[in-house]
Amino acid sequence: MSSFDYAIVIPAWNEAEFIEASIAAAQTAMQCQTCHGQLIVVDNNSSDDTAALARAAGATVVFEPINQISRSRNAGANASDADMLIFLDADTELSATLLSRAIALLQTNEIVGGGAPVAPDRVVPWHAQWVMTGWNCVSRLFKLAAGCFIFCRADAFNQIGGFTVERFAGEELVLSRQLRRWGRQHNMAFHIIQEPAITTSVRKIDWFTAGQLFRQYLFALVPGALKSKKAMRTWYDETTKRSNKE
Repeated sequence: MSSFDYAIVIPAWNEAEFIEASIAAAQTAMQCQTCHGQLIVVDNNSSDDTAALARAAGATVVFEPINQISRSRNAGANASDADMLIFLDADTELSATLLSRAIALLQTNEIVGGGAPVAPDRVVPWHAQWVMTGWNCVSRLFKLAAGCFIFCRADAFNQIGGFTVERFAGEELVLSRQLRRWGRQHNMAFHIIQEPAITTSVRKIDWFTAGQLFRQYLFALVPGALKSKKAMRTWYDETTKRSNKE
């Protein structure tokens, strides 16, 4: 028998600026649930105070030495025996309503997993809002979950092998497709919750110009690019993260 009904997994690499707020929001959401949950933060080889802050805030902290978000998420899932898994980004704030809806859907045994629309944590320029609105349409139409919020059955997650470690970005899209396939085989659907949205940081628009971000997203379409850590530098650029905090 599982120790927990669900586990919230937050991968974190040098997230001292955001991790406390994300944990606090998750804990508040968890207090509104009737089932038993666990909050896991995966320290993905951070060089700042991420792990210490997460422990002080009451999260279970596990360590993943290889700096890759797929491995970090998988490490968090492997650290729990919960029946349901909810993956959040470390700069994302989960509401009680959204958590409740995800859990309720999974408990029907008709839903294998899913996601939610993405909302910015502040007012953004028109081009950023255009990209976010476009993504939400694609997510709803093609049943793809954004990496900042993914929920699924743990048995399905384990049977498909978790997040692929062959990619350094876009791994959530692969997982969405694999969960949809698993769901069809077990007469379950992959569902995108329409409201509420998941609120996440748009800090990258402060770090990069619109042109740089646009080129990065275009480059991600190049075959094999998502398998290159160097190519996906906007996700793995330690210099950028460090300079942003100075």
